[in-house]
Amino acid sequence: MQIRDATPRDFAEILALNEASVQFLSPLDSEHLAELHEEAAFHRVLGAEGHIDAFLLAFREGARYDSPNYQWFAARYPRYLYIDRVVVAPAQQGQGLGRRLYENLLDFAHASDARYVTCEFDVEPPNEASRRFHAAFGFQEVGTQCVGSARKRVSLQALVVAAENAV
Repeated sequence: MQIRDATPRDFAEILALNEASVQFLSPLDSEHLAELHEEAAFHRVLGAEGHIDAFLLAFREGARYDSPNYQWFAARYPRYLYIDRVVVAPAQQGQGLGRRLYENLLDFAHASDARYVTCEFDVEPPNEASRRFHAAFGFQEVGTQCVGSARKRVSLQALVVAAENAV
């Protein structure tokens, strides 16, 4: 399996993967995906033989993105990379695909002078697998907020990838 930049040819598979995990993500249609793709600093897929098994979509500071979670970080963090969504096909979960995408993203964060990698995951209702996954990478909770209809609460997470005094 290889990691490569996503292209519009991948959108149908990306949308299907997103729909399979929509209980943890916001819904996505082709028009919105095209907008996110254009604004993304990092949009990569992982797969083999023309099939996509996972994807990760992330934004740098200053993006035109109205997500309340992205906006929370925008108000508090300079030079960051925000993970909007990472999705692994249900049949491929537990095989290290998410880890491979995160490692690739962290390499990108270092190379692009991001100070932080940020994200969120659900705590109400809980997403225990995501909590464990992010803890293994060293992410720390830096806040919480209610989103959507206020029935969903997220843990806002940050990982330091460069010191504050880094050039």
